Amino acid sequence: MNQPTSPVFYKNPGLAAVFSFFYMGLGQIYNGQLHKGIAFLIAYSISWLLMFLLIGLLTTPILWIYGIYDAYKSAEKINVDIARSAGNRPGVN
Repeated sequence: MNQPTSPVFYKNPGLAAVFSFFYMGLGQIYNGQLHKGIAFLIAYSISWLLMFLLIGLLTTPILWIYGIYDAYKSAEKINVDIARSAGNRPGVN
């Protein structure tokens, strides 16, 4: 007899990246990584404050781009982990 399973919700990597593009850390929060998202928010805020010391001109864009990349790659990894736990092999039809 088949037991009903709860629905599996995959993360959209593109959407996670767009969220981080518009608001740093929001992509990580969308991925369910609340602490990581808050850490990105705090680091980005500090980086903005460092603009007054000019170092922020370097750190802010680097952190912003890394946040977008991290949100995208984290969503992909979450999807692979979900597929493996469901007994599926991602990318194979």
